[in-house]
Amino acid sequence: MDMRQLRTLLAIAQTGSFSKAAELVHLTVSAVGQQVRALEAEVGVVLFDRTSRPPSLTVAGRQMVEVAENILRTADVGIDLVKGRKVAGTLSLGSVRTSALSILPRAMKRLNSNYPELRIRLQTAASESLLRDVAAGRIDAAMVSEHVNFPTGLKWRAFRREPLFVIAPPHSPMLDATGYLTRYPYIRFRSNVPLANQIDLELAKLNLALNEIAEIDTIAAITSCVANGLGVSVVPRLAVDASALPLVTAPFGTPPVFREIGLVEKTSGPRSNLISELHEMLIEECGEFGVPAKVT
Repeated sequence: MDMRQLRTLLAIAQTGSFSKAAELVHLTVSAVGQQVRALEAEVGVVLFDRTSRPPSLTVAGRQMVEVAENILRTADVGIDLVKGRKVAGTLSLGSVRTSALSILPRAMKRLNSNYPELRIRLQTAASESLLRDVAAGRIDAAMVSEHVNFPTGLKWRAFRREPLFVIAPPHSPMLDATGYLTRYPYIRFRSNVPLANQIDLELAKLNLALNEIAEIDTIAAITSCVANGLGVSVVPRLAVDASALPLVTAPFGTPPVFREIGLVEKTSGPRSNLISELHEMLIEECGEFGVPAKVT
C-alpha cells in the first residue's frame, strides 16, 4: 500500500474535494484521481461516490480514512525511532468536559516544552465517543473518569483520586452532608457520565427525601447556581477549588466517596512512551490527589 495514496486520501477527507487536496499534496487533480483509483483497486472497494459533486466518501471510504490515519501515524513514529530523530509529529488527545480539564493543558504545555517539534491536538467529547476514537486510532489517548468496562484492547491508568463534597451557598450554617441535602433544595447533576451515575448511586444508598429544584448537565453551571444561593449539590474537589466564591462544604458519603480520573489508550500503541510521560506529568500536576498508575 503506497503511503502517498494514503496521504492523498486524508487530504481529500480534510479538504472535501479532489482539487483542494491536489493543492495540498502538490499534485494535479488528474494525479489525485489516479492515486484514488489505484488505492480502490488495491483494497477492492469503492471509496468515493462519484455520482455526487464533489465526490463524497462511501462507508468503506470513511473506514479507509481511519485505517490511513492509523497507518501513517504508526509509520511516522517508527521512522522517527529508526532515524533517531527528535520526537515530532502529532499527539492527538481527547477529554471529557470535566472540572479536571484544567489539569490537562498544564501537562500538555510541559510535554510540549520537552518536545518543541511535537504538535499536540486536543478535542472534547463524551466518554463513549472518546473511547471509540481511541479504539479506532483516531486519537492517541483520552482523559476520562473510571468506567465499569473498557473496550477490549484499551487500558486505563488513573492519575487523580479526589473526594466528592456536598456544596452549599456561602454563609450557610455548618452541617453534615445529610443536613444540607435534607434542609436545602437539591440541584442534580444530570448527565450520561460516570460521575453523575456515581453520585446518584450514593444518594440512592442514603435514601434521603430530596427536594429537587433543578437538573443541570455541567459541574461548572451547578457550582455557579449553588454559589448564587439556588440550593445545594454534590461535586468533586476540583470544582470546589475552582470556585471564586467561598462555598460551604461537607464530605459526601459514608465512608467518603472518591472519584478517579485517568488516561485511556490502546494496550500497545505507537505513542505509548509519550503518553506514559504525560501521565506522570498529570500525576505531578494533581499534587496531593495524584495517584500511581493503575491499569484496568
